Amino acid sequence: MALMITDECINCDVCEPECPNNAISPGDEIYVIDHNRCTECVGHYDEPQCVAVCPVDCIPKDPTHTETKEQLQLKYEKLMAQ
Repeated sequence: MALMITDECINCDVCEPECPNNAISPGDEIYVIDHNRCTECVGHYDEPQCVAVCPVDCIPKDPTHTETKEQLQLKYEKLMAQ
């Protein structure tokens, strides 16, 4: 499952540099996560780094983009091959 940033985001800028897949970017009002690039840090870390550093807990799993660990691993491998 990809992650998403909710409107509770305070634009503190700590999540974007932590993403190893460059999936996080500034949106119109809050940061956004590109579900095509988000692997929940599978392949890089044991836990999503954006979630670990978020001071307001506004990065849950995105229910509209469900993926298994295996699918996330395949996405990671595809991204690393590019």
